[in-house]
Amino acid sequence: DVAPEGAVSAQWLRGALAAEGAARVRVLDASWFLPTEGRDPRAEHTAKRVTGAKFFDIEAISDRANPLPHMLPGAPEFQDAVRALGVGQGDCVVVYDAKGLFSAARAWWMFRVFGHDNVAVLDGGLPAWEAAGGETETGEAAEAHASPEAVEPFVATYDASLVADLADVQVALAKGSADALVVDARGAGRFAGEAPEPRPGVRAGHMPGAANVPMTAVLGEDKRILDEADVRAAFEGAGAAGALPGGVPAIASCGTGVTACVLALALFRLGRTDVAVYDGSWSEWGAREDTAVATGSSD
Repeated sequence: DVAPEGAVSAQWLRGALAAEGAARVRVLDASWFLPTEGRDPRAEHTAKRVTGAKFFDIEAISDRANPLPHMLPGAPEFQDAVRALGVGQGDCVVVYDAKGLFSAARAWWMFRVFGHDNVAVLDGGLPAWEAAGGETETGEAAEAHASPEAVEPFVATYDASLVADLADVQVALAKGSADALVVDARGAGRFAGEAPEPRPGVRAGHMPGAANVPMTAVLGEDKRILDEADVRAAFEGAGAAGALPGGVPAIASCGTGVTACVLALALFRLGRTDVAVYDGSWSEWGAREDTAVATGSSD
């Protein structure tokens, strides 16, 4: 069970896969890229992946009826998708992405939202795996299926406490940072309204009262999560110490609910396991006409 860690090293995963016996380890490639990057995660998965990994499609495993980007699906839809990937209820799930640590955190959060706590990200992702001598494969992946032994089917149970919607965020902001905190993972330029939003029709700026802890502030150059002291310093330096363990109720936000999960993961590794993620994030808030928008580095 890797749940207390939240993230595992490439060395840990190599050992776990080599020693696989009673505990089944399932590896999922949750790579996803911004629309402006022009990269195809499924094609990259086919070209090179951790040996045995299946592709966890963040765009497909979503609420297709919602116009906002890759919003959470319902529990039955998530359950069907995960079963189709060959994941059982008792399995240890390790998710990774091609960048190092980016979209894998979203998949990690999704599994926790749907009641599967035995999940971790591969710290440093595919680059770290290759650097550690991990095996990769190429070509079309074999059809996913549950192992022939008696495997308990995956069951999704929705945990609403890990998900924030627009109303939750509005309530938190109204309380003020002494009683609740919203932390935005977007870069400083987008937070300040000085850099353009990558999606049309979305205003530039941030929610009045939100703190800014860019995803990059909790990651090293190798895209691995920084050590505890540096993660704490990142939040404290941004005026967001309330998000640390023992603090006030906290919600992480970003552009489309992806990099917010990196902040949630970094805090999870410090022992703060109850941070919610605003699923709609700035794609929802910034596109509405009835939500306030602030600019500049602070309110």
